[in-house]
Amino acid sequence: MTGASAEPFRLDGKIALVTGAGRGLGRGIALAFAAAGAELLLNSRSPAELDAVAAEIAAAGGKARPLPFDVTDAAALRTAFAGLNRLDILVNNAGVNRPQPFLDVDDGTLDRLIDLNIRALFRASQQAARLMVAGGRGGVIVNMSSQMGHVGSERDRTVYVMTKHAVEGLTKATAVELAPHNIRVVTIAPTFIETPLTKPFFDDPPTRKWILDRIPLGRAGTVEDVANAVVFLASPAAALVTGSSLLADGGWTAW
Repeated sequence: MTGASAEPFRLDGKIALVTGAGRGLGRGIALAFAAAGAELLLNSRSPAELDAVAAEIAAAGGKARPLPFDVTDAAALRTAFAGLNRLDILVNNAGVNRPQPFLDVDDGTLDRLIDLNIRALFRASQQAARLMVAGGRGGVIVNMSSQMGHVGSERDRTVYVMTKHAVEGLTKATAVELAPHNIRVVTIAPTFIETPLTKPFFDDPPTRKWILDRIPLGRAGTVEDVANAVVFLASPAAALVTGSSLLADGGWTAW
């Protein structure tokens, strides 16, 4: 096959930055990227967590460098990116959710979700794209969306749903605008994933049943489910995939 890669799912020689990499999905994605051959830049607000992930990657023979800063701090984000000479992959994983009934949403919750889920993601994507354009090698931006970026019916999550729909829209717009520079932009849209952050939901029997009853495959997602899908999206195997969203939702949105 002309132009086919012998190892299309490998990321050897690539430099990837993962935000929110200290725990949960971010950690899982970073470990999967390292296993696929990428060199990692690990971001979160917690240097201790990043050091632990970097040590884990190093112990497996990979390369990783902690890059601690708060992605919602625009000045800190610009400074961090200014210190990079090259970037091939950005995974905008950092995000937050604070479930509240629509009628009770307070300004603090509204501002926090917009700042982290939209503004920070926009700024990080912009900085990454500038590096990729300057480098002339193209690149990939993977945005963490959600199944809630594809539906509107969800209890107590109006702000979160709004932000994830914004992520889906930004992905489409930037994919078109950056395509001439050989930069692909995609989203990964998981269902409920079992992590320390979601543990309270799954520990509550009625909530767990409510979740699982809406997933045709009958189980919640794992960190590995999402991490493996993100490796695919960032790899040469997905070379023609841009402007679209990969739903790793167990069939939630297929009802």
